[in-house]
Amino acid sequence: MQRKQTISVLKYLLFLVFGLVLLWLSFRKLNMNEVWTEIKKADYFWLFLSLVLVLISHVFRAARWNLLIGGLNYKTRLTTTFYSVMIGYLANTAVPRMGEFVRCGVLSKKENIPFNALFGTVIIERIFDLIVLVLLIFSVIVFQIKLLNDFLHEFLRPFFKTVFVNIWDISLFSLLLISIFVGAFFLLKRNKHRFNNHPFYLKMRAFFKGVVEGIKTVKYMKNKWLFLIYTFFIWLFYALMVYVPFMMFPQTATLNFVDGITLLAIGSLGIVAPVPGGIGAYHFIVKTVLMELYNINADVAISFATITHAGQTLLNVLVGGLGYLIIFLTKSQKPSNEKS
Repeated sequence: MQRKQTISVLKYLLFLVFGLVLLWLSFRKLNMNEVWTEIKKADYFWLFLSLVLVLISHVFRAARWNLLIGGLNYKTRLTTTFYSVMIGYLANTAVPRMGEFVRCGVLSKKENIPFNALFGTVIIERIFDLIVLVLLIFSVIVFQIKLLNDFLHEFLRPFFKTVFVNIWDISLFSLLLISIFVGAFFLLKRNKHRFNNHPFYLKMRAFFKGVVEGIKTVKYMKNKWLFLIYTFFIWLFYALMVYVPFMMFPQTATLNFVDGITLLAIGSLGIVAPVPGGIGAYHFIVKTVLMELYNINADVAISFATITHAGQTLLNVLVGGLGYLIIFLTKSQKPSNEKS
């Protein structure tokens, strides 16, 4: 157990250092006085408006999650689900990917719903969000191919060169992994009788059974069209969240909504990177996109990235912290699924 904790800490520190290096690269060669001047000149009304849009998108996310949970025949309150989502974002600010576990744990405790079933519904959520993100990236590449052509060649050439040079090593490694998984599967199947009564095996089997049941909710869920509508609005408000802050600076105010979708699609890669709070990765990608695609001045580009990232982080901390206090300090409401 101690070894696993040590590995987890080392991984966290590694990704944190990686993010800080990217942050340093983003600010390198810039005049910090000029950057600070741009930050002070920004019109923060548009940042405030974008944060309101972010909150609306999170409300839709909570409502969509409720649909999946309803497919499990459990009751939930929209307010409790919303605060659980925000607490999850608060956790992600500190530790990447921790938020999905935290929000399931919070809602499980508050509404008396099995954790593993909730985790299965979160997997479904992430699958749909990943599909939307891939479609967005594909659409951006197709419809803005002329704009992206030089950009993609410049930044993806080293990646593809590495992949094709090492394709033989990658193939061997992939074959080895497949062989290990297949061998482990048949070994466990052959010796299944030895594990059937082991407490750890029984707990893990029950856990994964619950996860599978959670994933199946998409099949039994009522109002499937409403689920898709909520997904559409989540991503619409994400796009507006990126587009509206363009108005903070005269240079970026010339960009349109399609440019906002482009920045959302590419900039999301900085958020999903396993770096605490997306720090560094988000700054580097957003600055690069604004400079290389739209010829925005470096000082303005990094100021835009810094302000929007700081605003979203502050929102997650404040609303997530408030949600934690409301959920765990208000004992008046009974769990929706309390056993009689």
